[in-house]
Amino acid sequence: MTTNGFIQLCLYMGVLLLCVKPLGAYMARVYEGRGVGIDRLLGPVERAIYRLCGVKPEQEMGWKAYAVAMLLFNFAGLALVYGLQRLQASLPMNPARMASITPDSSFNTAVSFATNTNWQGYGGETTMSYLTQMVGLTTQNFVSAAAGMAVMAALIRGFARRNAAAIGNFWADLTRTTLYILLPMSLIFAVVLVSQGVVQTLGPYATVTLVQPTTYDTPKLDKDGNAVKDDKGNAVTEKTALTQQTIAVGPTASQIAIKQLGTNGGGFFNTNSAHPLENPTPLSNFLEVLAILLIPAALCYTFGKMVGDTRQGWAVLAVMTLIFVGFLGVCVWAEQSGNPGIAALGVDQTAADARPQAVQSGGNMEGKEVRFGVVNSALWATATTAASNGSVNAMHDSFTPLGGMVPMLLMQLGEVIFGGVGSGLYGMLLFAIVTVFIAGLMVGRTPEYLGKKIEAYEMKMASLGILIPCAVVLVGTAVAVVMPEGVSSVYNPGPHGFSEILYAYSSAGNNNGSAFAGLSANTPFYNLTLGVAMLMGRYWVKIAALAIAGSLAAKKIIPTGAGTLPTHTPLFIATLTGVVLIVAALTFIPALALGPIVEHLMMTR
Repeated sequence: MTTNGFIQLCLYMGVLLLCVKPLGAYMARVYEGRGVGIDRLLGPVERAIYRLCGVKPEQEMGWKAYAVAMLLFNFAGLALVYGLQRLQASLPMNPARMASITPDSSFNTAVSFATNTNWQGYGGETTMSYLTQMVGLTTQNFVSAAAGMAVMAALIRGFARRNAAAIGNFWADLTRTTLYILLPMSLIFAVVLVSQGVVQTLGPYATVTLVQPTTYDTPKLDKDGNAVKDDKGNAVTEKTALTQQTIAVGPTASQIAIKQLGTNGGGFFNTNSAHPLENPTPLSNFLEVLAILLIPAALCYTFGKMVGDTRQGWAVLAVMTLIFVGFLGVCVWAEQSGNPGIAALGVDQTAADARPQAVQSGGNMEGKEVRFGVVNSALWATATTAASNGSVNAMHDSFTPLGGMVPMLLMQLGEVIFGGVGSGLYGMLLFAIVTVFIAGLMVGRTPEYLGKKIEAYEMKMASLGILIPCAVVLVGTAVAVVMPEGVSSVYNPGPHGFSEILYAYSSAGNNNGSAFAGLSANTPFYNLTLGVAMLMGRYWVKIAALAIAGSLAAKKIIPTGAGTLPTHTPLFIATLTGVVLIVAALTFIPALALGPIVEHLMMTR
């Protein structure tokens, strides 16, 4: 790695960690219902929303009512996005006259955005109208993220409260998250992105004259539109000059802001954040990848503030950071090393001092933007899959086998290394519950976490929340590799084709949304099976987290004693890190051995 690359990575981690405390403290005040400054401006709006919807924010809910409200709201959003796509051709704000979307693709996209997955089996600029992008997709970017953060707040209250029957009001948590956190941050970020050249317009697609016109051969047609052939039966061609190009534009900056801050990841354009109108400059690239982890990292401090012990939040953040930095190092190393087979092709075997390293010093640049390079592409790939973001600024399908395994394995960890906004933290807390249970078994003591006894019910719910997404990934992959409808979409035979399928279900089952891109997934089979994977991967974990919140809230606080396991020490940090890695290794190493691991061995043999 170059010195410049090392400095960029250190700068990124430094800025990210510096933002944790102020933003985390602000969000804690939001969820505790305390003043945050802008409530003087937005307070009347909040109260108007409650009156309009008939919500009484002071009336709190038990975990079952909270879960029902969350599910009803999410599925209403799913139905809205589905309807917008199916009726798109008949609706306004469609200057490019996009056709309506097929039922299977509409289902997949509606599920994807309602679950905060944002898997895209379509090309945004060639498929979705402005109305669908704004009213459907951008709106879901806000509320699906807010729903995850609301569940996180409910789980934290479960730890903080004693002898309580309620864990908060879903509608109040949803509204406050959107009004006081996501909307202000997105507004500021969108303005910054526009200043960097990210397009934001409701005008029609732009037609421009090419600086360098080009010509190409096209079949010559007769007056009836049939291809003209010569005496030998060969098609006759004629030269056609291309002097103009249509450039897709639209309300992009507003969608990109919440796409990154809400760990959504759905790009306005098909090439996502590799597109120059979506991510035009090095500064926009830095800010966008920073936004991916900003809220998930800061929520760790929010957790510590709300439970009354900030050390607990720092401990969880330390686990996330340790694993993230380790995986980032592997990804950068793998991509910087490049492919030794390609390097060997450029070596002059007659030169005594020839070295393959001289050829591969630039690393693996296939599928990467030259303006970002290896380090920033590897950083983005690691960050977007550590969080359940899924946006890309390089094609993961073109990464080296080990470089591509890093984002795949990060998703398979359960999207808990920072993870999605809210979902990453409550997912990590499920692992923390398992960790203290294991530690309790070792010393023969009833496990405790944050003063609450962890008993059989909490362990069952935590186990379901951890293992169901794993089962979704493995079962979905197994079905796809034996079904003709599954393998027919694979254009790369062998281990890489298997990796593409495994990556797709890892992404859907863990609500990430990124793809290896070599898999033709916009088919009825993949649209349906990946949609089901997204639903199960999102809501089973949410319901398990809320069930634990309800159970813990009803318990009393147990005073800390000599036998209590401290959960803020380096020992606990190391143990929790080990549990997360071991669960993923035991679950997925056999599958990874059939894909990226064997592909790496084939590359280096």
